[in-house]
Amino acid sequence: MAMATAVDVLVVGAGPTGLTLALQAHDHGARVRVIERRPGVFRPSRALILHPRTLEILRPLGVTDALLELADTAPTVGLHLGSRVVEASFADLSLTDTAFPHLSLMRQTDVERVLAQALADRGVAVERGTELVTTRDDKHSAWAVLRSQQGTEEIRCPFVVGCDGPTSTVRVCAGTGWHGRPYIEEVVLADLDISGDSGRSGAQVFAGRQGLLFLVPLGEQAAWRLLATRASAGGSGLDFGQPGPAVPYADLQRLLSDAGSDARIERLAWSARVPLQCSLASRFRCGRLFLAGDAAHNYSPATGQGMNAGIQDAVNLGWKLGFAASRSGGEAVGGLDAEVLLDSYDSERRPAAHRRLILTHTTFWAEASTGRIPSWLRAVAAPRAAPAVPVLLARRRLVAEGIRFISQLRVNYRCSPLSVDGTPRLRGAPRPGDRLPDATVSVGGPPRRLHGLLARSGVHLLLQRDADGPPDTALGPHVTVVRLTNSPGRGVVAVRPDGHVGYRCGTADAAGLSGWLSLIGAAVA
Repeated sequence: MAMATAVDVLVVGAGPTGLTLALQAHDHGARVRVIERRPGVFRPSRALILHPRTLEILRPLGVTDALLELADTAPTVGLHLGSRVVEASFADLSLTDTAFPHLSLMRQTDVERVLAQALADRGVAVERGTELVTTRDDKHSAWAVLRSQQGTEEIRCPFVVGCDGPTSTVRVCAGTGWHGRPYIEEVVLADLDISGDSGRSGAQVFAGRQGLLFLVPLGEQAAWRLLATRASAGGSGLDFGQPGPAVPYADLQRLLSDAGSDARIERLAWSARVPLQCSLASRFRCGRLFLAGDAAHNYSPATGQGMNAGIQDAVNLGWKLGFAASRSGGEAVGGLDAEVLLDSYDSERRPAAHRRLILTHTTFWAEASTGRIPSWLRAVAAPRAAPAVPVLLARRRLVAEGIRFISQLRVNYRCSPLSVDGTPRLRGAPRPGDRLPDATVSVGGPPRRLHGLLARSGVHLLLQRDADGPPDTALGPHVTVVRLTNSPGRGVVAVRPDGHVGYRCGTADAAGLSGWLSLIGAAVA
């Protein structure tokens, strides 16, 4: 059995969460290694939506342009409510404080391909066909055993992160509780070619008594992806959230007909049943072992949270592991105990996951439950209310607020120990813990958008026009200073690598700023 070294963060799982975490940790100073037990790259996409907030936090990693080239950023949807069809566009949602005011339809496999290529460009290859056998927290480091065709290998490193899905080996080894329950409904997925359905080209959503049915022109082995909910067909031994047995042609055609679609299946390329659960890990950190994405929380597909939530977990955790690992092997950060920094991942992301669990569970009840009330809402109330839907969609601010809530643009970490208000307070600026909104600013030249200006990894110090600059001796290699010449005053705002405000002060207090940079591990050692 070989013993490997020279790695700071072992990432278990190469889905969107694991790939993003590896990128974020690498760009903030960590040596990363990514393993994936599946030997092949392809697996059917379960996620098809990227939210605005997700695109924002991926931008500093340099992958957003490549993602948008493969995405439909002006999706249209035909909403079938009984005999009525309401057309809706999600291209420009009047979200003025983001560079991505739209929903983006995109296959999960395409997201993974872009992220994996970005890692490869940094010299990090995904080790496919390599499985985590076991791992444990040894207080000052983590120990793991890996298995591949080359044999068994031991590894010791500062951190192990489980991005290995609902049946996470890391979570089991950590002894972390998994609280939740299975749904009595399941999802049916299929790639198919169809005829009929009035020749529509955009996504189609059918609301029926048995649940919702989606037809999206993003199939991987055929032109269309079908996603439908139905009462679970049962069966044991199926992994939650993972594609299971195929669904017969006749069952798929019946789902289309029962939903009110006149589409006929011309070719069925692939299909699967997917059992669902709603669950939340009791903690996201156990010493040197961490959980992210589906290993930490598992949702229904309602509102498209799964992939987006995992990527947002990864961006939050990655920079913290990078800063911690680059300082004394993760033992200490800037002379202070790293526990505050590392614990902040659980205290920030687990409450956000719990709120998201409530959102998805409630929405899925309305979308998929076959109970009397939700069935009546879909089959009777929704068609009667159809004439009012275009009026509601025309209220762009209302739609924008709904998307803002769903895409987690409202998430804040105000109660985090990393959110610090200096003295005197800087009035009129986002509060510590809040997402930094995009805005038009000046830095001595033509006006620019703030998020574009900050589209690089690291911590960003935003100085008002008349603020004193911080001493270079206090700034670590991952800190950038930007002076906003259109913002009068002497204050400073420090922006974390995940785009949330971490510190603000009405004056450029060198001691206060230095203390905060030391807290997060970004000060000079």
